[in-house]
Amino acid sequence: MATRRSLAVAIALAALIGLVSAAGPLTTAVEPQTPQAAPALDLPNRPGSLKFAVLGDFGNGSRQQTELGAQMARLRTRFPFEFVITVGDNIYGGDRPQDMRRKFELPYKALLDDGVKFYASLGNHDDRAQARYALFNMDGRTYYTFKAPAGDARFFALETDYLKAPQVAWLEKELASSNERWKIPYFHHPLYSSGKRHGSHTDLAAVLEPMFLRAGVSVVFAGHDHFYERTKPQRGIVHFVIGSGGQLRNGGIDRRTGLTALGF
Repeated sequence: MATRRSLAVAIALAALIGLVSAAGPLTTAVEPQTPQAAPALDLPNRPGSLKFAVLGDFGNGSRQQTELGAQMARLRTRFPFEFVITVGDNIYGGDRPQDMRRKFELPYKALLDDGVKFYASLGNHDDRAQARYALFNMDGRTYYTFKAPAGDARFFALETDYLKAPQVAWLEKELASSNERWKIPYFHHPLYSSGKRHGSHTDLAAVLEPMFLRAGVSVVFAGHDHFYERTKPQRGIVHFVIGSGGQLRNGGIDRRTGLTALGF
């Protein structure tokens, strides 16, 4: 149990540190700067442990997005995450090649140049054709699974805009056949959220949560609401809402829900 808590804390802090600086969108992108030395951080950072970052609701090409990319690169000098999972709304507006460069390739150039892979899931603002974009590592699939390069973990990227029977059947089979200790689903619409704008998606929870419980899932990542939230365990599962990668919606958390363990 201590090991499971430690990993959950580590990934929560990685997301928290990486996304805390996001602010409102602007229209001008700037070239990434050379990463500087990261400040001292007290993070769970055991040698050999699996480290990854989580990013959501981010691709607007703003100055803040580029600054966040630089912060992520600086953080990686002390917390060497191996890959990034995205929880949707990866690209706002146009997604032509020049848009993908401005809204993704330039803001995260330092990470991409260093070999960090991004494994995307799609949100309601994303064109499904983005599944064929090579740097999202989706291989043309709108839902898929992959084993982490280190550690006993498997990730499940879902498409919650179109949660139809074939995807549900696929997920049930993949969760049941996974032998990894950690089964980590991620997707756009949160099952539990204190968001004043969107909040919890009870229709999705009715379908997904029973499968997660049967499979022993203990942590889930989502976005959609533009803030950071770590929930108190819900039926034994901790839910993270990480939709602050491009815009932080100040005051967006409804503290009356009783769900929030930490949020801003």
